[in-house]
Order: sequence, then structure tokens, then C-alpha cells
Amino acid sequence: MTKTAEINLEEEALYRVKNGQLEKMDKPASGFGEVVQKWEDGKLGRYEVKYTK
Repeated sequence: MTKTAEINLEEEALYRVKNGQLEKMDKPASGFGEVVQKWEDGKLGRYEVKYTK
């Protein structure tokens, strides 16, 4: 089974596909920072958003 998702390519964003669902990841509120994706047993796990002030 194939699923299709639609995203806005005009928007600066980071997405991940987890369990067949497209998830928009949070971005640093200050506009400066990083997003770190964690893998757990070969699958996408939690992610961390770090920012600089």
C-alpha cells in the first residue's frame, strides 16, 4: 500500500516519516539551533530541539 502526503515547498521545514505518518518536526523558536533525530533499534525514536540564545 502506498500513501501520498502533500507538503508546502515554500515553507522552511523539516519532516520525518514514522510509522507511515508524515510528521513536521519542531524548529528552534529563536531561529538558531539544531534538531537531532535519535534512532532506537533501527527505528525513528525521539528527537531533540536545541536552540541558541
